[in-house]
Amino acid sequence: MLTTLAIITRILSNSTANLFQKKASEKSSPIAVNLISYFIMSLLCIIPSLFVDWGQYDINFWGNVILAGILCTIGTIALIEALRIGDLSVLAPINSYKSVIGLIGAFFILGELPSVKELICVIFIVIGSYFVLDNKTKRFSVKTFFRRDIRLRIFALVCSGVEASVLKKIILLSSYKISLILWCFSGFLCSLIIFCFYKQEHYTNKESKFAKLRDCSIIALMLITMQLTTNYVFTQMAVAPALALFQLSSLVSVYFGYKIYHEDNILKKILGTVIMIFAGMVLILK
Repeated sequence: MLTTLAIITRILSNSTANLFQKKASEKSSPIAVNLISYFIMSLLCIIPSLFVDWGQYDINFWGNVILAGILCTIGTIALIEALRIGDLSVLAPINSYKSVIGLIGAFFILGELPSVKELICVIFIVIGSYFVLDNKTKRFSVKTFFRRDIRLRIFALVCSGVEASVLKKIILLSSYKISLILWCFSGFLCSLIIFCFYKQEHYTNKESKFAKLRDCSIIALMLITMQLTTNYVFTQMAVAPALALFQLSSLVSVYFGYKIYHEDNILKKILGTVIMIFAGMVLILK
């Protein structure tokens, strides 16, 4: 029961975070939005971190923490930038391609040949993406995948896919709560480094500082909720099936895109999203 509740909470918080990331990135740099969000999350983790014996962990553990922070930071920045220039109802379902990337990686890295069932699932994911990406003004073709928003979204999901496995290792070596604290701190540190390095590229508009802080606070609250529930689910089940279930957040994002940003072809996108989610779950849940 608790695992089910955690999955539902994770789905809703992730979609809400994406919505406000898109809203905030329309007015500020994605790098700045990411930095402020992680700063707020880090503040929330200061007191809990005082009750942890950090000296018990070895150098390999901290190496995984740094790697997770780097993957999370660059992946989130890429995602926010993709949301800024693309449609929410298009970019969210792209996450279903994570299963395809896993299949390709297994072939090249492990030499695993895909089964007929796996190939059929990949075909259905591609078919589903046709319904999601195709519209009257931007017809679907191979060139669609060279669109900047699509390329950034795919890059972000690759980062998050690898990060999920690293986080699982961190959780196994500590706990899901300690992993959350480290996720916030390492994400803030990496975000700060990137912010300082690219500070000349930031932009702002006339929106009040209060409004920006409000949006980033909501993002921080949703992200920390999302990551806490994600970490908990990882303690209860394997990473791959958990990621498959998390893809249900795409339906919520498609609805947000239609309701708030008035993105078109909503029924077609829902159909494509359902096809991609179903194929991804069949592919992963062997």
